[in-house]
Amino acid sequence: MSKIDSLLQNYHKHLRIPWRSDAAPMQRVWFCVYDPKDDKNLRAKLEEFELATIQSSKKWLQYDLSDSFAQWLSAHPYAEQYFKNPRLLKTIIPNYKAYLICQIEAIISSKGADGDTAFAICGVGSLFGFLKVKELIESIAPLVRGRLVVFFPGTYENNNYRLLDGYDGWSYLAIPITSDNES
Repeated sequence: MSKIDSLLQNYHKHLRIPWRSDAAPMQRVWFCVYDPKDDKNLRAKLEEFELATIQSSKKWLQYDLSDSFAQWLSAHPYAEQYFKNPRLLKTIIPNYKAYLICQIEAIISSKGADGDTAFAICGVGSLFGFLKVKELIESIAPLVRGRLVVFFPGTYENNNYRLLDGYDGWSYLAIPITSDNES
């Protein structure tokens, strides 16, 4: 069995656990941790994660962050100046987080996401160097009434998450779902 298939199997086990409606926002976050080299395999299996969610009588809503930075920057009135002089980007990067929060909030609202919805985010590796995943998750977790499922390319060890195996890991209270055997 591939590691992504094992991750899917363990995700399905977590779906079977009753969802408490009174759980705090950070207790409703699931990190599906996978090896960054398996990103294409994971993306090929996202529909199976969706199917597992639906078969568990839950709803699925997905947002891909992969192109979000390009979409945000290209819509900026001074995009050409930033392309010519990328060092200037540091002055507007904080606005990128606000853009993402607004996009996610609009999707949740327009699709009627409720306490039985798994809101899945993929493409978080594209945030590397622009925005810390932890900062985004802490901002959007309260918006998600069901479960916030983050497909996380990196590692999880001793309560420490490391995006793309980068040096700046952090401790986070999310529920880790890995490809390791879980009981």
